[in-house]
Amino acid sequence: MTAVMEPTVVGFFEPGTPEWHAARAAGIGGSEIAAVLGLSPYESRFSLWHRKKGLVGQVEESEVMYWGKVHEPGIAVRFSELHPELLVALSPTYAAAGRPWQIGNPDRKLYSDGPVELLEIKTSRDDEGWGKEGTDEIPVWYRCQCLWYLDVLGAQRCRVAVLIAGSEYREYVIEYDTADATRLREAGASFMHDLEHDVRPDIDGHTATYKTLRALPEGLDDVDVDILPALRDRFHAAQDAAWAADDELTTCKGELLDAIGTGRRAVVGRDRVATRTVRDGRTYQLLPSRTRRTAR
Repeated sequence: MTAVMEPTVVGFFEPGTPEWHAARAAGIGGSEIAAVLGLSPYESRFSLWHRKKGLVGQVEESEVMYWGKVHEPGIAVRFSELHPELLVALSPTYAAAGRPWQIGNPDRKLYSDGPVELLEIKTSRDDEGWGKEGTDEIPVWYRCQCLWYLDVLGAQRCRVAVLIAGSEYREYVIEYDTADATRLREAGASFMHDLEHDVRPDIDGHTATYKTLRALPEGLDDVDVDILPALRDRFHAAQDAAWAADDELTTCKGELLDAIGTGRRAVVGRDRVATRTVRDGRTYQLLPSRTRRTAR
């Protein structure tokens, strides 16, 4: 019988600390693998590559990230209350056996009479992308993260506890999928190869890519730089299209607000189109229910 290789314990680190970043610097963490595949709304393959190269700094903690950390212990307590049959424990950071670049840092490990399971804890401002409770219908970037951790630890099940809009608690279950995990692993290995051999990813339309490009040059040389006419024409065409799209979007948003009136959501049957938020009695924002793959 072939011996099963155990993952290596890298250490216990508080997420977001310099030690946590250092442990992941030479590898790919669960929250990063979706960016490798072009599926993250927060990071692009291009921006991640430059961070790993040390050419741009780490992502600064946002309010969403801050409050996610604040709520995590409370959500873990709620999960534990609902599952007294499980022992909920903090997890160290792991590296996969034979693949030190594949890093796993699950939020919690779950112990019972059966195999060890994992627990991921999330917060969300609304239920967009979250399906019926108890299913595996979660945002794709979180599914990638769960599968990555399962692959690192050799576990079969990851439970996901999410707090939606600050008051709605739900649970989901992700089972290990060999084919999907293999695709993630192969994509990770390809990314690490590109890092080692200085193969820069292509520039894409992700906001994180543009922010990275803005952060790369230092200083200002007061000179003219010739570019290709094709790039000029493409830029002008895209600019014209963007202005036209902005006008159309503004018109649509106006008509949506007019149709909603004092209501909160615009829907077509069970399909939510947009949500109206109010501040000081007046409309503050009209938030689309569809989420782009690349955050804007």
